[in-house]
Amino acid sequence: MRTLGYLVAIAISAPLLLLGPASAEEHGAVHWSYNGKTGPAKWGTLEEEYSSCGLGKVQSPIDIHDNVAKKADLPAIEFDYKPSPLKIIDNGHRMQINYAPGRCMTAGGKQYELQQVHFHKPSEEKINGKSFAMVTHLVHKDSDGKLAVVAVLLSTGADNPFIKTLWANLPKEKGHEQSVDAVTINVADLLPKDRSYYTFAGSLTTPPCSEGVTWFVLKHPASVSSAEVARFGKSYPMNARPTQPVNGREIAASK
Repeated sequence: MRTLGYLVAIAISAPLLLLGPASAEEHGAVHWSYNGKTGPAKWGTLEEEYSSCGLGKVQSPIDIHDNVAKKADLPAIEFDYKPSPLKIIDNGHRMQINYAPGRCMTAGGKQYELQQVHFHKPSEEKINGKSFAMVTHLVHKDSDGKLAVVAVLLSTGADNPFIKTLWANLPKEKGHEQSVDAVTINVADLLPKDRSYYTFAGSLTTPPCSEGVTWFVLKHPASVSSAEVARFGKSYPMNARPTQPVNGREIAASK
Protein backbone atom coordinates (compact mmCIF):
# COMPACT_ATOMS: atom_id res chain seq x y z
CA MET A 1 0.00 0.00 0.00
CA ARG A 2 1.36 3.42 -0.92
CA THR A 3 1.99 5.69 1.99
CA LEU A 4 1.39 9.31 2.80
CA GLY A 5 5.02 10.05 2.00
CA TYR A 6 4.41 8.85 -1.54
CA LEU A 7 1.36 11.09 -1.86
CA VAL A 8 3.33 14.11 -0.71
CA ALA A 9 6.14 13.25 -3.12
CA ILE A 10 3.86 13.20 -6.15
CA ALA A 11 2.63 16.72 -5.46
CA ILE A 12 3.79 18.85 -8.37
CA SER A 13 6.72 21.04 -7.37
CA ALA A 14 5.69 24.19 -9.26
CA PRO A 15 6.24 27.44 -7.31
CA LEU A 16 3.23 28.33 -5.18
CA LEU A 17 1.66 31.61 -4.27
CA LEU A 18 1.00 31.54 -0.56
CA LEU A 19 -2.43 32.69 0.52
CA GLY A 20 -1.18 34.83 3.36
CA PRO A 21 -2.17 38.37 4.35
CA ALA A 22 -1.87 39.35 0.68
CA SER A 23 -3.85 36.50 -0.78
CA ALA A 24 -3.68 35.12 -4.30
CA GLU A 25 -6.64 37.05 -5.60
CA GLU A 26 -5.17 40.34 -4.39
CA HIS A 27 -2.02 40.02 -6.49
CA GLY A 28 -3.67 40.17 -9.91
CA ALA A 29 -5.37 43.20 -11.42
CA VAL A 30 -7.86 40.96 -13.19
CA HIS A 31 -11.15 40.60 -11.36
CA TRP A 32 -12.56 37.12 -10.86
CA SER A 33 -15.74 35.94 -9.22
CA TYR A 34 -17.91 32.90 -8.61
CA ASN A 35 -20.43 33.51 -11.38
CA GLY A 36 -20.96 35.01 -14.81
CA LYS A 37 -18.26 36.14 -17.21
CA THR A 38 -15.56 36.06 -14.54
CA GLY A 39 -16.78 32.86 -12.83
CA PRO A 40 -14.95 29.53 -12.38
CA ALA A 41 -15.54 28.33 -15.96
CA LYS A 42 -13.67 31.42 -17.21
CA TRP A 43 -10.86 31.69 -14.64
CA GLY A 44 -8.30 30.02 -16.89
CA THR A 45 -8.86 32.62 -19.62
CA LEU A 46 -8.80 35.78 -17.50
CA GLU A 47 -5.02 36.04 -17.16
CA GLU A 48 -2.04 33.98 -18.29
CA GLU A 49 -0.99 33.19 -14.73
CA TYR A 50 -4.45 31.67 -14.16
CA SER A 51 -4.00 29.09 -16.91
CA SER A 52 -3.82 26.19 -14.44
CA CYS A 53 -7.47 26.86 -13.59
CA GLY A 54 -8.35 25.54 -17.03
CA LEU A 55 -5.42 23.32 -17.99
CA GLY A 56 -4.37 21.77 -14.67
CA LYS A 57 -4.73 18.02 -14.20
CA VAL A 58 -4.85 17.81 -10.39
CA GLN A 59 -7.21 20.63 -9.56
CA SER A 60 -9.20 21.14 -6.36
CA PRO A 61 -11.79 20.72 -4.97
CA ILE A 62 -12.94 17.18 -5.77
CA ASP A 63 -15.82 14.87 -4.96
CA ILE A 64 -14.33 12.08 -2.82
CA HIS A 65 -15.97 8.66 -3.16
CA ASP A 66 -15.25 5.87 -0.69
CA ASN A 67 -15.27 3.27 -3.47
CA VAL A 68 -12.32 5.10 -5.08
CA ALA A 69 -10.36 6.16 -2.00
CA LYS A 70 -7.90 3.46 -0.91
CA LYS A 71 -7.68 2.64 2.78
CA ALA A 72 -4.13 2.90 4.03
CA ASP A 73 -2.18 2.75 7.29
CA LEU A 74 -1.70 6.50 7.44
CA PRO A 75 -0.38 8.18 10.57
CA ALA A 76 -2.70 10.44 12.51
CA ILE A 77 -2.30 14.14 11.80
CA GLU A 78 -0.67 15.81 14.80
CA PHE A 79 -2.14 19.24 15.46
CA ASP A 80 -0.10 21.64 17.59
CA TYR A 81 -2.31 24.68 17.43
CA LYS A 82 -2.07 27.39 20.06
CA PRO A 83 -4.12 30.51 20.75
CA SER A 84 -3.55 33.43 18.40
CA PRO A 85 -4.63 37.08 18.50
CA LEU A 86 -7.59 37.59 16.17
CA LYS A 87 -6.61 39.15 12.84
CA ILE A 88 -9.47 38.96 10.37
CA ILE A 89 -9.95 40.31 6.86
CA ASP A 90 -12.79 40.31 4.33
CA ASN A 91 -10.71 40.22 1.14
CA GLY A 92 -13.63 40.48 -1.25
CA HIS A 93 -13.88 36.74 -1.89
CA ARG A 94 -14.06 35.27 1.61
CA MET A 95 -13.52 35.84 5.34
CA GLN A 96 -9.93 35.02 6.29
CA ILE A 97 -8.11 34.79 9.62
CA ASN A 98 -4.36 35.38 9.47
CA TYR A 99 -2.72 33.24 12.13
CA ALA A 100 0.28 34.04 14.33
CA PRO A 101 3.52 32.09 13.60
CA GLY A 102 4.48 29.00 15.56
CA ARG A 103 1.26 27.00 15.19
CA CYS A 104 1.84 23.75 13.31
CA MET A 105 0.53 20.40 12.18
CA THR A 106 2.58 17.33 11.32
CA ALA A 107 1.60 14.72 8.73
CA GLY A 108 3.74 11.84 7.51
CA GLY A 109 6.74 13.15 9.43
CA LYS A 110 6.59 16.57 7.75
CA GLN A 111 5.78 19.70 9.72
CA TYR A 112 3.68 22.52 8.28
CA GLU A 113 3.10 25.91 9.89
CA LEU A 114 -0.44 27.30 9.90
CA GLN A 115 -0.68 30.49 7.84
CA GLN A 116 -4.36 31.34 7.60
CA VAL A 117 -7.90 30.05 7.93
CA HIS A 118 -10.77 30.86 5.56
CA PHE A 119 -14.31 29.79 4.75
CA HIS A 120 -16.41 28.75 1.73
CA LYS A 121 -20.18 28.41 1.41
CA PRO A 122 -21.28 25.78 0.55
CA SER A 123 -18.42 23.31 1.05
CA GLU A 124 -16.14 23.05 -1.95
CA GLU A 125 -15.27 19.42 -1.25
CA LYS A 126 -17.95 16.75 -1.48
CA ILE A 127 -17.97 13.24 0.00
CA ASN A 128 -19.85 10.57 -1.94
CA GLY A 129 -21.63 13.32 -3.86
CA LYS A 130 -22.76 15.13 -0.70
CA SER A 131 -22.07 18.81 -0.15
CA PHE A 132 -21.98 20.41 3.30
CA ALA A 133 -23.22 23.78 4.56
CA MET A 134 -19.71 25.26 4.65
CA VAL A 135 -16.05 24.29 4.81
CA THR A 136 -13.06 25.77 6.61
CA HIS A 137 -9.67 25.59 4.89
CA LEU A 138 -6.62 25.64 7.15
CA VAL A 139 -3.69 26.68 4.96
CA HIS A 140 -0.19 25.55 6.00
CA LYS A 141 3.32 25.91 4.59
CA ASP A 142 6.41 23.75 5.19
CA SER A 143 10.04 24.89 5.37
CA ASP A 144 10.40 24.43 1.61
CA GLY A 145 7.43 26.66 0.87
CA LYS A 146 5.10 23.81 -0.11
CA LEU A 147 1.47 24.14 0.89
CA ALA A 148 -0.81 21.72 2.71
CA VAL A 149 -4.47 22.43 3.35
CA VAL A 150 -6.65 20.77 5.98
CA ALA A 151 -10.35 20.96 5.07
CA VAL A 152 -12.84 20.87 7.95
CA LEU A 153 -16.36 20.30 6.64
CA LEU A 154 -19.16 22.08 8.50
CA SER A 155 -22.59 20.48 8.84
CA THR A 156 -25.67 22.35 10.08
CA GLY A 157 -26.39 21.63 13.72
CA ALA A 158 -25.34 23.18 17.03
CA ASP A 159 -23.69 26.57 17.41
CA ASN A 160 -19.95 26.61 16.78
CA PRO A 161 -18.26 28.72 19.52
CA PHE A 162 -15.15 29.30 17.38
CA ILE A 163 -17.18 30.64 14.45
CA LYS A 164 -19.48 32.58 16.76
CA THR A 165 -16.44 34.51 18.02
CA LEU A 166 -15.30 35.26 14.48
CA TRP A 167 -18.70 36.42 13.29
CA ALA A 168 -18.97 38.75 16.30
CA ASN A 169 -15.86 40.53 15.07
CA LEU A 170 -16.38 40.72 11.31
CA PRO A 171 -14.67 43.65 9.56
CA LYS A 172 -16.91 46.55 8.57
CA GLU A 173 -15.08 47.10 5.27
CA LYS A 174 -13.40 44.90 2.70
CA GLY A 175 -9.67 44.69 2.07
CA HIS A 176 -8.41 45.83 5.47
CA GLU A 177 -7.18 43.43 8.12
CA GLN A 178 -8.84 44.05 11.46
CA SER A 179 -6.82 43.27 14.58
CA VAL A 180 -8.95 42.58 17.64
CA ASP A 181 -6.47 42.79 20.49
CA ALA A 182 -8.99 41.78 23.14
CA VAL A 183 -9.90 38.51 21.38
CA THR A 184 -7.78 35.35 21.22
CA ILE A 185 -8.79 32.33 19.15
CA ASN A 186 -7.56 28.75 18.85
CA VAL A 187 -8.40 26.88 15.66
CA ALA A 188 -7.99 23.61 17.57
CA ASP A 189 -11.47 24.39 18.93
CA LEU A 190 -12.84 23.94 15.41
CA LEU A 191 -11.54 20.41 14.84
CA PRO A 192 -13.92 17.44 15.16
CA LYS A 193 -13.11 14.73 17.71
CA ASP A 194 -12.66 12.09 14.99
CA ARG A 195 -9.78 13.31 12.81
CA SER A 196 -9.56 10.51 10.28
CA TYR A 197 -8.97 11.89 6.81
CA TYR A 198 -8.58 11.57 3.06
CA THR A 199 -5.40 12.83 1.39
CA PHE A 200 -4.43 13.55 -2.21
CA ALA A 201 -2.49 15.92 -4.45
CA GLY A 202 -4.39 19.02 -5.56
CA SER A 203 -4.33 22.75 -6.10
CA LEU A 204 -5.45 26.07 -4.71
CA THR A 205 -9.21 26.45 -5.22
CA THR A 206 -8.95 30.10 -6.26
CA PRO A 207 -6.91 31.77 -9.03
CA PRO A 208 -4.13 31.15 -9.91
CA CYS A 209 -5.16 27.53 -9.06
CA SER A 210 -1.50 26.58 -8.54
CA GLU A 211 -0.92 22.84 -8.23
CA GLY A 212 1.48 21.13 -5.83
CA VAL A 213 -0.81 21.43 -2.80
CA THR A 214 -1.23 18.43 -0.49
CA TRP A 215 -4.81 18.12 0.74
CA PHE A 216 -6.11 16.56 3.96
CA VAL A 217 -9.92 16.43 4.09
CA LEU A 218 -11.24 15.38 7.49
CA LYS A 219 -13.90 12.69 7.07
CA HIS A 220 -16.15 13.89 9.87
CA PRO A 221 -17.67 17.38 9.90
CA ALA A 222 -17.76 19.90 12.70
CA SER A 223 -21.01 21.65 13.55
CA VAL A 224 -22.23 25.11 12.53
CA SER A 225 -25.64 26.58 13.26
CA SER A 226 -28.05 27.61 10.52
CA ALA A 227 -27.89 31.17 11.91
CA GLU A 228 -24.09 31.19 11.60
CA VAL A 229 -24.35 29.94 8.02
CA ALA A 230 -26.93 32.61 7.25
CA ARG A 231 -24.72 35.33 8.74
CA PHE A 232 -21.85 34.33 6.47
CA GLY A 233 -24.30 34.17 3.57
CA LYS A 234 -25.13 37.86 3.98
CA SER A 235 -21.60 38.61 2.80
CA TYR A 236 -21.05 35.55 0.59
CA PRO A 237 -24.18 33.72 -0.58
CA MET A 238 -21.95 31.39 -2.64
CA ASN A 239 -18.15 31.36 -2.82
CA ALA A 240 -17.34 27.76 -3.72
CA ARG A 241 -15.54 26.52 -6.81
CA PRO A 242 -17.28 23.53 -8.44
CA THR A 243 -15.64 20.13 -8.00
CA GLN A 244 -12.97 19.26 -10.56
CA PRO A 245 -12.14 16.01 -12.40
CA VAL A 246 -10.17 13.50 -10.34
CA ASN A 247 -8.24 12.45 -13.47
CA GLY A 248 -7.14 9.15 -11.97
CA ARG A 249 -5.19 10.66 -9.09
CA GLU A 250 -4.73 8.50 -6.02
CA ILE A 251 -6.86 9.26 -2.98
CA ALA A 252 -5.84 7.58 0.27
CA ALA A 253 -8.10 7.23 3.31
CA SER A 254 -6.89 6.70 6.85
CA LYS A 255 -8.41 3.74 8.67
